[in-house]
Amino acid sequence: MLKTDRFISLLFLAFCLVIVPSHLARAGDPIEKINHVIVIYQENWSFDGLYGKFPGANGLENASKALPQVDKENNPLTFVPRPIDNSKNPDSRFPEKLPAQPYDLAQYVPMNQKSGDLVHRFYQNQLQINGGRMDKYAAWSDNPGLVMSYYDASDLPEGRLAKQYALLDNFYQGAFGGSFLNHFWMVCACAPEWPDAPENVRIKLDSNGVLAEDNLVTPDGFAVNTAYSVNQPHPKDSAPGKLVPMQNKPTIGDRLSEKNISWAWYSGGWDDALAGNPDKTFQFHHQPFAFFANYADGTPAKAAHLKDEKDFLAALKDKTLPSVSFIKPIGANNEHPGYASLMAGQEHVSALVKAIQDSPYWKDAAIIITYDENGGRWDHVPPPHGDRWGPGTRIPAIIVSPYAKRGYIDHTLYDTTSILKFIEKRWGLAPFGSRDQAAKDLTQAFDFSQDK
Repeated sequence: MLKTDRFISLLFLAFCLVIVPSHLARAGDPIEKINHVIVIYQENWSFDGLYGKFPGANGLENASKALPQVDKENNPLTFVPRPIDNSKNPDSRFPEKLPAQPYDLAQYVPMNQKSGDLVHRFYQNQLQINGGRMDKYAAWSDNPGLVMSYYDASDLPEGRLAKQYALLDNFYQGAFGGSFLNHFWMVCACAPEWPDAPENVRIKLDSNGVLAEDNLVTPDGFAVNTAYSVNQPHPKDSAPGKLVPMQNKPTIGDRLSEKNISWAWYSGGWDDALAGNPDKTFQFHHQPFAFFANYADGTPAKAAHLKDEKDFLAALKDKTLPSVSFIKPIGANNEHPGYASLMAGQEHVSALVKAIQDSPYWKDAAIIITYDENGGRWDHVPPPHGDRWGPGTRIPAIIVSPYAKRGYIDHTLYDTTSILKFIEKRWGLAPFGSRDQAAKDLTQAFDFSQDK
C-alpha cells in the first residue's frame, strides 16, 4: 500500500511539472530573490553606436562582413555626405564627405554636445536591414552621414556599470522602426490598432510592398510611426483626426494589477505635461499606457500608475516603491540624438542607479537599462527572424543587480519582450503572444547563488 501511495505521489508530481505553464516561477525558483524590477528606458542608439568598442563584446572588430554600405540600386558606397544638423543644414563641424564606414563621432561632436538626428521609422528600418545584409542604412536615411557614426561609451557612466555588472550584446529592439511602436512592444508586445484611420494618415506601398509614401498607419490599420493618444497629454495643436483611438489590448500593467502586484510608469516631466505646460523636450509618444482605455483620462488607474519621475525618487525615500517600475527620463536626459547629449543622459542614468543602490530596495532589485530602438544608426549584426513587427536592430542592454553576474557579457539572444518575459516569470503572469512566450527571460545574466 505504501509503495502504491508513493507511486501515486510521484505520478502527481510529474503531472504538475508537465502542466504548470513555463512562464510561471515555481516555488523556490531563484528568480524569486528579485522583488523589485526597475526598467530604465533610454533612447535611440544601436549597440555598435555605443558599445562597438566594448572589450570582449561582439562589436566593430567583427563588422567587416557587413561592409560596405550600398545605395538603393546596390552599388557600393565609398563616401557619405556631410551630416546635417538640427536645423537641417550641413553641419560645419564635419568635413564635406566621410568614408562610408564606422567612424568615431567624438572627433567632431563631443559627447556633451548635441548632434543631428536621423530617420528611424517602421518601413525604413526594414529596408535598411535589407534581409539581414545590414547594408542600406545610409541609402534609406535622411542623414546618411551620421548612420555609421559611433561613440565609445565603454568608459562612460553606463559603460562602467556594464563593466561592473552584465552587458547584453545580443539584444534587439522589439519592433522595427521608432520609439512609438517600440514603447508598445515594451508594455504589451503589440502594435496599436487603428482600423478606421483616415486616408490622410495612411502609409502607401507600391505593388511590391515597398514604401512609396510614408505616414503613420499601415494600409491595414496599425499605427507604426510617431502618433499621439486621444488621451492627455498630447500636443496642444494635435488635429483630432490624427489622434490614435483608445486601445483595449491587455498590458503588463493590467497583468500585474490582476495579481495585486504594485507597479508604476514614471515619466520625467509628466506632471507638467498633464497640467498643459510640457517641457520642450517632453515626448508625448513615449507614454504608452496613456493610449489604453484602462488608463484613460479620469480613471483611477491613470492616477495610481502613471506618475512623474520625481515620484520614483520619493518612493525610494519613503519606502513605497512598487514591485515593478518603468522609468522614462525626460527628453533632455534620454540620450536621444538631436535634442539631447549622450553625456547628460548617461549621467542621469548613473544617478538613478546610485539612488537605488543607496536605498533599502537595492538588496533585491534587478535594474534593466536599455533603449527603445536604434535611432536610425547602423549595427553590423542581423536581427533574428521574428514576425511582421520585428525584432529590429540590435540595441544595448545592461543588467545591474546584486545578483547580476559580475563583469559578464551575455551573448544570449534577447529582444525587448525578454523584459516582459522576466517580469512574467517572476510573478507568474501569462504571456501576451508567441514572441514573449518564446523569448529568453534574462536570467542567464544573473547568478542567484551569490551571497547577499
